[in-house]
Amino acid sequence: MQAVGLIVAAGLGHRLGTDIPKTFLPLGGAALFLWPLRAFERTEEVIRTLLVVAPGYEDQARQICRQDKLHKLSQVVAGGPTRPESVYNGLNALKDQPPDIVAIHDGARPFVTPQLIARTIDACAASGAAIAALPATDTLKQVDDNSIISATIDRRPIHCAQTPQTFEFNLILQAYQQFIKEGGEATDDAALVEKMGHPVKVVEGSPHNFKITTPADWQRAENMMGSTQQIRVGHGYDVHPLVKGRPLILGGVTIDYQLGLAGYSDADVVLHALADALLGATGLGDIGQYFPDTDPTFKDADSKQLLGQIVELIHDAGYQPINVDVTILAQQPHLAPYIDQMRQQVASILDIGTGQVSIKATTTEGLGFIGRQEAIAAHAVALIGRRPL
Repeated sequence: MQAVGLIVAAGLGHRLGTDIPKTFLPLGGAALFLWPLRAFERTEEVIRTLLVVAPGYEDQARQICRQDKLHKLSQVVAGGPTRPESVYNGLNALKDQPPDIVAIHDGARPFVTPQLIARTIDACAASGAAIAALPATDTLKQVDDNSIISATIDRRPIHCAQTPQTFEFNLILQAYQQFIKEGGEATDDAALVEKMGHPVKVVEGSPHNFKITTPADWQRAENMMGSTQQIRVGHGYDVHPLVKGRPLILGGVTIDYQLGLAGYSDADVVLHALADALLGATGLGDIGQYFPDTDPTFKDADSKQLLGQIVELIHDAGYQPINVDVTILAQQPHLAPYIDQMRQQVASILDIGTGQVSIKATTTEGLGFIGRQEAIAAHAVALIGRRPL
């Protein structure tokens, strides 16, 4: 059965006191809504995903998702003023190519795992409707209007609902159509299916799969991100001779100069040093192992593309760049006017902010082959961290 992930990230997050939708806030170096999208991306049972965001933020969300290379993401649509209306918008967007199963998940639950998503899909395939939930562990008290306990509730049958909440597509679409027509309140998707008299299966959720609503929740999420990020450092170095008849390309930027760097690729020492720093931090060798100068495929290759492939290797190994620092050694030309462009190029390739990229240029005061303007070199240091979940 074909399953689609519907990630609902249209909430404004007033309780967090932010001026932008909370799911656009950066957590662990990425927009909050990217974390559940990444989990659905890695779930074999999911063939595509759809993201619902606050109205007016669709283009920004698409740009963020393009940079993250989410191949399963098919659509980004605008939500409504309430969560049920946002879910309904998402379901309507799926009607042209209706899936067998839709797994609805809160964009503010970043720690969902492919295993949990798959459990709800498997249970839904057998029963038509399933949600993730956890048994209540605290003693439950019923309290009256005067804040006086009126009863102690048996917690044994009580479960705390989470997402994903996963349903046969036609079933949940019918439930929402009925809800929109009749009105009322809906605390979650399963409540609408329950109202139709359809049984909903519960599968075991996860205590880590909490929803970020308050500042305390955000602090808890940041603490979890920090605990999963194993920090590693790598260093890279590259040098190429200056020659006539070649463009000078540094940090992905073409420099106006009469000489360029000789090399099998475009000889961008900045990006090559960065690639080696990232590979070194991850323990994956050096750039020559992946792009040897004996392979005609890489003749005059664009180093931006090569570094992009290195970043994919870093991600596949379970890591992500945190920040990088580069020092360019060049007697000439004067590079200060190009530094910001270089930082922007590097930030885009590494999918981090420009504030996480430092690039500096210095001379050698006329000493050595750098001072004699025979070559340009670069040193790079990269800090990487374990990608959460």
